[in-house]
Amino acid sequence: MGKNYIESSKLVDKTALYTPTEAMEIAVKTAKAKFDETIELAVSLGVDPRHADQQVRGAVVLPHGTGKTVRVLVFAKGEKAKEAELAGADFVGNDELVDKIQKENWFEFDVVVATPDMMGVVGKLGRVLGPKGLMPNPKSGTVTFDVTRAINEIKAGKVEYRVDKTSIIHVPLGKASFGAEKLVQNFHALMEAVVKAKPAAAKGQYLKSVSVSSTMGPGIKVNQSKVLD
Repeated sequence: MGKNYIESSKLVDKTALYTPTEAMEIAVKTAKAKFDETIELAVSLGVDPRHADQQVRGAVVLPHGTGKTVRVLVFAKGEKAKEAELAGADFVGNDELVDKIQKENWFEFDVVVATPDMMGVVGKLGRVLGPKGLMPNPKSGTVTFDVTRAINEIKAGKVEYRVDKTSIIHVPLGKASFGAEKLVQNFHALMEAVVKAKPAAAKGQYLKSVSVSSTMGPGIKVNQSKVLD
């Protein structure tokens, strides 16, 4: 472990459960790298993701964005393609983009949006987009005819969250340079969405553990009972 990590670890009491504000203040202090570290959230949920009725997935626009410039690829045609270009999409197209991704292993984008009539085309990319978490999905608002709204929300700081095979959600909350106050506001927006997304089939304790960390820093546990305070 590096010198910075060891120094940062001294700021964290491993046995403590911090309020969101305390956790963010510590996370910012532990971000000692020469670059602007991302503050990341990890939420362990009491669900079994092997069951379709216990999936947790959605999207939320963070009040202060993520601090990252997001490149948006839109699959659309005709007027919707023109609309996507006017709305600020970084790449717009249809079959030719499918070929580019398949043949050139091209992935110079962060989010994929598609109009519903293009999903037959986009479906050809399921095996390559799926594992990367890039497949458009109605639940996250990335399969829609309202491409302008989708692009605007993504550019404004919309993040998608989904539970992985280990029942954990990993989402970026923003940059250390945001400061604790803005990070806490992003945290609350995200946690409200995750709590609302609790599946009816989930039994017992839903929020198992909540923690935040900077890119190169140690985990900081948040008191689950305080996440919406």
